[in-house]
Amino acid sequence: MLLGIKRIYDKASITDGKRILVDRLWPRGVRRSTSSIDIWLKDIAPSEELRKWFNHDPKRWQEFKIKYIKELQNNSALKNLRERIAVEDVTLIYTAKDNKRNNAVVLASLLKKSAPRKEEKKNISKTVSDDLERELRAAAY
Repeated sequence: MLLGIKRIYDKASITDGKRILVDRLWPRGVRRSTSSIDIWLKDIAPSEELRKWFNHDPKRWQEFKIKYIKELQNNSALKNLRERIAVEDVTLIYTAKDNKRNNAVVLASLLKKSAPRKEEKKNISKTVSDDLERELRAAAY
């Protein structure tokens, strides 16, 4: 698993893997047709209330992290994202100007802490491989 974060206005790279926008609002000045975004996962973004409260104020950063992590605990989109990063490379895309204090940084940190261990990754990869092999055999008959 390769998990990265990148600002939407930075150039896309082939090493990004799946590019997932993790903001609730679509970025200004970016066309959806030319954005290089594979998935817009707005349900994983901070709530509207939390986003407005934080307002990218560095003084509120520590409290924002705590509140955002609390919101994520009850978020089904987080489980789906965890499953995705277990089997493919992902880059979390954000729009904030501050590259050290934004929701993608919190999300990436949380995902890295809860990433599957090597033996769990092998089991996931083997399951995916076995499922694919079964599908190929069924298609051949």
